[in-house]
Amino acid sequence: MLLWSLLVSQAIAELTVANIFTDHAVLQRESAIPVWGTADEGATIKVSFAGQEKSAQADKSGKWQVELDALEASFEGRVLTVASGEERADFKEVQVGDVWICSGQSNMQMRLNAVPKAKKLTSEAKHIRSFTMPQAVAFEEQDSHGGEWLAEVPDSAVAFTFAHYLQLRSEAPVGIILTSWGSSGLEAWMPRDMMESVPHFKEMMETFDANENIRNKIQVILDGPRPWGKGDDIFLRRQTNILYNAMMHPLIPYACKGLVWYQGERNAKMMGSMEGKLFHEKNSGMLKYGETLKHWVARYRRAWGNDEMQFQVVMLPGYAKGLDGKEEHPNAISWAWMRESQLQALDLPHTSVVNTIDLGSVMDIHPKDKIPIGQRLALLAARDTLKQELVAEGPVMQEVVATAGRLTVKFDQNLKTTNGEAPSAFWVADDSQEWVPALAEIQGESIVLLSSEVKDPLYVRYAFAGKPQVNLVNEEGLPTRPFRTDSFPPSPQ
Repeated sequence: MLLWSLLVSQAIAELTVANIFTDHAVLQRESAIPVWGTADEGATIKVSFAGQEKSAQADKSGKWQVELDALEASFEGRVLTVASGEERADFKEVQVGDVWICSGQSNMQMRLNAVPKAKKLTSEAKHIRSFTMPQAVAFEEQDSHGGEWLAEVPDSAVAFTFAHYLQLRSEAPVGIILTSWGSSGLEAWMPRDMMESVPHFKEMMETFDANENIRNKIQVILDGPRPWGKGDDIFLRRQTNILYNAMMHPLIPYACKGLVWYQGERNAKMMGSMEGKLFHEKNSGMLKYGETLKHWVARYRRAWGNDEMQFQVVMLPGYAKGLDGKEEHPNAISWAWMRESQLQALDLPHTSVVNTIDLGSVMDIHPKDKIPIGQRLALLAARDTLKQELVAEGPVMQEVVATAGRLTVKFDQNLKTTNGEAPSAFWVADDSQEWVPALAEIQGESIVLLSSEVKDPLYVRYAFAGKPQVNLVNEEGLPTRPFRTDSFPPSPQ
């Protein structure tokens, strides 16, 4: 196995290969495959794999890149060879399949040992490989990193279960690149140039750049002993931009099918205060998160040069009755607002959001029910990237009609409840915005809502609470997506 570290130790200065390429790598099928590195200016580099040979010359900065033609999936382990003159690097047991980046914060990072039922599934898993990015930060964008591909499942309950159930449907190898770090905000994973498109990020970066104390503290930690203490670890991962530089940028432009994003808890804590109907915050709190997320997705697609790069967002599951201490109520400050922001990702093509409204824990921000998340991610990926005809998500509201003191909510699928009782978690209101629970009745693909307290209801909120008690699903048992039809509070300016 020839790794970046070995290249350095052997003092081979003329030719290097990006160290995402190692033995046991998985290359993305049915896509052009960039292979890149550095060499002496003007040097000719030849890349050979699966009967192909492509060449390129290193530019004035010493960088080179070759693109292999698209390949079909293959379980066969073959040799990827990179050569320049007498120098040569052979990467063995390389397969071709589907590559997914799995990123986010602690719920993506949660290890298999923390979820015994998921760990038990590893004995059944086949044809899954993984590359884990070391947790690191950097002031500047990095081109190299540690790590290596392993013929082993990723040590992440969500990433593994997603890979496992996807591989069962795809009949191709699945490669997972795991790059995650607990309590990191979205801004930690944003490149510096997003200052141009996201005003609050510009302000955060300018504040970060001007704060010599923070920058000096980061440098002292980086120059100090490893492993970092808990306090230093938390301090580093909560900074803006510097996780992207060290843990995401080195992966570009490794060919992949898409990215699974399980993050938002940190940004939900950045919500600021609530005055009347408005949230006020200077950063990407719950109301601003959706727009920021869309800018982030678009920026990553430009970086990878792939407008069809799939993004799968994991909705935050149930947690807490209300962050402001209120009981379950649609007006409470809760993760309901963050879920609504996460759903804005659907404004972009080639995106999906995994509905987790029936999962989670009232008081545990790290719930253990990760297997359903992996299963639902795999369903969406099978539908959207493997083009399989299947039901991949639960009912989605299509229209609400107000007639004769009632609301009829129309969905896109037949409905049922998990317990045979009437649907729960529906609230209605008129222009007073005084929300009251509604009586709900299933009529095929519709729900009829009534309330003795609201004569002429106009608006409905469904499952719009921190940890709503929901029971409405489709025939496959997939939960109904939460929603609201009112326009309060208005989006922050």
